[in-house]
Amino acid sequence: MLGLNGTPFQPATLQLTGIPGMQTGQAWVALVFCILYLISIIGNLTILALVTREPTLYQPMYYFLSMLSLNDLGVSFSTLPTVLATFCFNYRHVDFDACLVQMFFIHTFSFMESGILLAMSFDHFVAICDPLRYATVLTNNRILAMGLGIIAKSFTTLFPFPFLVKRLPFCKGNVLHHSYCLHPDLMKVACGDIHVNNIYGLFVVIFTYGIDSTFILLSYTLILRAVLAIASREQRFKALNTCMSHICAVLAFYVPIIAVSMIHRFWKSAPLVVHVMMSNVYLFIPPMLNPIIYSVKTKEIRRGIRQVFCKSWG
Repeated sequence: MLGLNGTPFQPATLQLTGIPGMQTGQAWVALVFCILYLISIIGNLTILALVTREPTLYQPMYYFLSMLSLNDLGVSFSTLPTVLATFCFNYRHVDFDACLVQMFFIHTFSFMESGILLAMSFDHFVAICDPLRYATVLTNNRILAMGLGIIAKSFTTLFPFPFLVKRLPFCKGNVLHHSYCLHPDLMKVACGDIHVNNIYGLFVVIFTYGIDSTFILLSYTLILRAVLAIASREQRFKALNTCMSHICAVLAFYVPIIAVSMIHRFWKSAPLVVHVMMSNVYLFIPPMLNPIIYSVKTKEIRRGIRQVFCKSWG
């Protein structure tokens, strides 16, 4: 479908949707989202402040945790404008180009999170399997290089997406199924040949989630083998306990992704609300849970939080 000047037709604005079947409870939905955002933003800012202020946290593990918190803030702020506009102000329109920008950042931060979780698993692998070389392997320069590599990989693999969408005509309406812009959602209202988009999208998913999750699994296989070789039961428990926060973060990130994939693959007739809710879980739960997980499971983070409160109330 072409416009008057022979270019592909694209709507000036796209219409966002809340949660299907929840039109009468928008105020409660808005409240829930506001609470999720507050927990996520305050929690991740707290982690960043602690790592910045406490010299005892100037260690590779906490540098990677800072990357995770920064990335979670990026995920939250990518979705925040349209989600709050949709649920709090009932403003459901977004400019087409702004939608493409939001889509790019949402997917980029999501893929970066996968890379950061892989880097954190490597940190645990070196700490448990080769502790004597830990300080020489994970130097500040190498940690910086790993962080820049994660950013570069995510940016370059996701950069073509807005242009691949921009080339398509949109003749199936302008209503999206979420309160934010996602590539699969845009493909549902696009017409023309979307095979390139679908194939490249599959390549990116395999190249990021597939490879990252495989290496995370491999690292924990090697970690488990090293832990089982430890003679002392107490030392085995202590070694495994250092990994629990990261394992919880990995599960919080990958379980919703697997659930979304399984629903799309084996339950295509699922109500629209199921797809929408699973996408919301995938984007909103990990940024909220990660600071809680690390605050509860990491002794140094708990101690830092207590010290901040003691200074505030002292």
